[in-house]
Amino acid sequence: MTGKYLFPADYMADPSVKVFGDRLYIYPSHDVDVAFTENDNGDCYNMRDYHVLSTDNVLEGEIVDHGCVLDIDQVEWANRQMWDCDCSEKNGKYYLYFPAKDYNDVFHIGVAVADKPEGPFIPMPAPMRGSYSIDICVLADGDKRYIYFGGIWGGQLQRYRDNLAIDNPHLPKEDEPALGPKVALLADDMLQFAEAPREIVILDENGEPMKHGDPRRFFEATWVHKYNGKYYLSWSTGDYHTICYGVGDSPYGPFTIKGEILKPMIGWTTHHSIVEYKGKWYLFYHDSQPSGGKSWLRSLKVAELHYDENGNIIPVDDGSYDNLKTYY
Repeated sequence: MTGKYLFPADYMADPSVKVFGDRLYIYPSHDVDVAFTENDNGDCYNMRDYHVLSTDNVLEGEIVDHGCVLDIDQVEWANRQMWDCDCSEKNGKYYLYFPAKDYNDVFHIGVAVADKPEGPFIPMPAPMRGSYSIDICVLADGDKRYIYFGGIWGGQLQRYRDNLAIDNPHLPKEDEPALGPKVALLADDMLQFAEAPREIVILDENGEPMKHGDPRRFFEATWVHKYNGKYYLSWSTGDYHTICYGVGDSPYGPFTIKGEILKPMIGWTTHHSIVEYKGKWYLFYHDSQPSGGKSWLRSLKVAELHYDENGNIIPVDDGSYDNLKTYY
């Protein structure tokens, strides 16, 4: 099916979507128009607050905007660029995990807490210890919560090896294993890592770690969901502009590449989440068609998602791919 725009009243992107109770909640980043030009650091993505959207009918119901639930001025340590966030619940509390740059222009991950899934959220005074990079996903797996994060280029993942900052930030060579996203079990209080983050290995069809030169390699925007007992890791290829996925038997991976979910959209990135709601599966994502192709002014979209009899995700035919030649 063709993707449907969810919330045309404002520019929002990077939808992390969760089901709490009988409603579906969308936690997007909130795009703003800026004077910055596009660059590898992503300076044109200068978001400064978060809204929460919700609905009880994905394709036909009202999308409720619960308003601003967290502003960067409330976060003591954060200076700019509040990028993709995610929310998780435990023991009746709701935890919003978000990246932002501190006053040294280094990304860390903050936590804000609320009594309701729609907030408002109260931020902790400092970021999570040992946190870095961007693009948060939290998987609830039984009574455990796993946090996934990471992104290269402007996401700064190339600045780290083994969770330590390095003196010479660099990407791997084309024939070297690609950098992978990170995963860590969250502590019982949901405010810190319970362990040192581990790097996720994504394997190619031959069982070898995917190389940096492979156009399907990880760039940013990891999302993890479960289907029929398997763990599905999906991600944005960034400069290759697609969404790909792999399947594994553990929340830590490794994950074996299975294919492509979404072709390039209008705009530089495609950032997504996958969720089941009322017996149907949905892919949430964004593009920049309504803004005339401005990659920093994006609009939320949704399409129904289907699996084949072997558990493979059937690629989504958004309908926008054919329009790319109009913009580029």
